[in-house]
Amino acid sequence: MQPHASELEEAIIGACLIEQEALPLVADKLRPEMFYDDHHQLIFAALIAMYQANKKIDILTVKEELTRRGVLEKIGGPYTIVQLSSRVASSAHIEYHAQIVHQKYLAREAVVGFNKLLTCAMDETIDIDDTLIDAHNLLDRLEGESGHHDHIRCMDTLMTDTLKEAELRIAKSVNGVTGIPTGLTELDQTTGGLQDSDLIVIAARPSVGKTAFALHLARSAAMAGNAVAVYSLEMQGERLADRWLAAASNINPYRWRNGIPTLQEMENAHTAASELSGLPIYVDDSTSVSMDHIRSSARLLKSRNQCDAIIIDYLQLCDMTTKQANRNREQEVAQATRKAKLLAKELHIPVVLLSQLNRESENRPGGRPELAHLRESGAIEQDADVVMLLYRPAMQRVVTDRESGYPTEGLGVVIVAKQRNGETGNVYFGHNPSMTKIYDYVPPLEYLEKHAK
Repeated sequence: MQPHASELEEAIIGACLIEQEALPLVADKLRPEMFYDDHHQLIFAALIAMYQANKKIDILTVKEELTRRGVLEKIGGPYTIVQLSSRVASSAHIEYHAQIVHQKYLAREAVVGFNKLLTCAMDETIDIDDTLIDAHNLLDRLEGESGHHDHIRCMDTLMTDTLKEAELRIAKSVNGVTGIPTGLTELDQTTGGLQDSDLIVIAARPSVGKTAFALHLARSAAMAGNAVAVYSLEMQGERLADRWLAAASNINPYRWRNGIPTLQEMENAHTAASELSGLPIYVDDSTSVSMDHIRSSARLLKSRNQCDAIIIDYLQLCDMTTKQANRNREQEVAQATRKAKLLAKELHIPVVLLSQLNRESENRPGGRPELAHLRESGAIEQDADVVMLLYRPAMQRVVTDRESGYPTEGLGVVIVAKQRNGETGNVYFGHNPSMTKIYDYVPPLEYLEKHAK
């Protein structure tokens, strides 16, 4: 019996039959001959042909395709298709299943190839040099199939790819912003926007405004035409929507929250809701979400062209339970952060990860945070491409910001504490008392008059 996983083959085909989004996730990873069962090979060949022809895939259309190919009875008739479609509930783990099926295929190819080489080596009529050449060819083919060499590039290829990327960056640059705009002019100038493949960590103490700032980024990105997936582990989706409504209209957050808005505010809310409903923002407010769930969900959205950026609110609430024993909290946080970075690279999109700061930041002069105050793991600092620390000096009863000299009422500071490909420094933004509206900071007239030359 050669290595195989018939149940996983059935699960893959079943997922492709019940969900349109499943086949794009495995179409470039599997070929019909990689399936062990002959029936599965015939069905998957039909599925791939339909996918490449942009045909709709479901139980009925696949039955018609197999009939057209004259193989419907060979695979066991229509009953087999219905039976396969009932094997799974969704395509949630289809990529992992495909990886195992692919490995089983490689193992079978190795068994067949090495057995053939063993026979040739034992046969004295065959030149040993020919056998060694066959052995090298077999190893090259297996290594090529395994994908180990996919990411190895010579300098010529690397330089060509780098110039292509630079040309794309120039083509999409708008006033020097090459990434997804943040909605804050000064922050865009500092970072160039949210860059593809970057892990951006936004950290602050509780109630400073991490979620409000993240929602501002999501709305700004969506208004610029970018699809954003928001994974909210802390707040219900409706509470996020309340904040977006308050940011997009002139409703009073206190009256809205307590159910006593004026008629004019209700009118404004309906108008704002109508405008917001057209934005490409997708919210997942599941109470228990792991990085693996986020990856699976984001890949599905990406296959539908519905994911240009991801926001996770927030890291310490992620489900980090693993089957590995003797893992402490720091190791779990490090693993979650690493998965977030790998997700950004895999999907080639910015991933914004919110994180808590520890209490030590409050003991600093003015409560001003530093990079070392990231909570629970140094891996956050290591894996992040950009780290932004949010600071509102007015919350520390500071009247004048020590570094800028600005009055602190309505002043927020984004401390860009780390930027792998750029400079660090402070970015200032303005906000209303409820922190529902965030905008470019303009010093008050009194300050401008006082500091005028």
